[in-house]
Amino acid sequence: MEVESRKKMKKTHMGPKNTWEGFFKDKTHGGHRYSSEEFLAMEAREKLFHLDGGKTLLDFGCGSAELLTYYAPEYDQLLGVDFSPSMLGEASKRISQRKCNNIDLILADHETLWENLDSNFDRITAAGVIQYLTFQEIDDFIAKASEYLSTDGKIVFFDILDPRLYPLWKLGVFAPNAGLLKALYRVGCDFQSSILSALKNRPRNIYGFTHNPYKIQKIANKHDLEMRYIQSMYYEYKYHAIMGRVPEL
Repeated sequence: MEVESRKKMKKTHMGPKNTWEGFFKDKTHGGHRYSSEEFLAMEAREKLFHLDGGKTLLDFGCGSAELLTYYAPEYDQLLGVDFSPSMLGEASKRISQRKCNNIDLILADHETLWENLDSNFDRITAAGVIQYLTFQEIDDFIAKASEYLSTDGKIVFFDILDPRLYPLWKLGVFAPNAGLLKALYRVGCDFQSSILSALKNRPRNIYGFTHNPYKIQKIANKHDLEMRYIQSMYYEYKYHAIMGRVPEL
């Protein structure tokens, strides 16, 4: 099934406004550690635990719906959003194959998404996406998401790059065969990749920006949300940010 024909799917008018849109426009799979269904199912179970209920869910940056289809049995209605037409094409196929009739799709980015919404959500989530936004864009996203969040709803950002652990992961510290020579080799490869990417004016890798959890927490508090962060179970160098409204006294 083609993306344009998916039931209730909406499309916003938007051209490539940044390098990340260009980077992902032809991609068809997300950046999961493993692509096997067994791993995706385990990753989804961890994320469902932290989502902790709700009946409606918005998944920003849903990609090819690898996790979204595992969320589907736990929710009444789900909305997947991505700015990559090719990703949504794969998402539409996967949703149809798995007969997830409670999922709709929207082609939009972090700015154009909100003009297409006409209801609130119990959970607004993004997995492996926030690293492509600046702190100002994250601030704007949380502000808008709060307007479409149910009274007892949660905003959950999964798998944010931790600036304290990401450099160690790049050096191979968490790898089974970690060592000095391996670390030096990785440094050399990363340097070469950075130079080539700069010459071609493109992102040097799929990973994006690192974001200090305390800065995310400060943004959340600014919008009257409490936040706690939790280490990712399947990615040593990432964490989850779970946000909810501050209880009234």
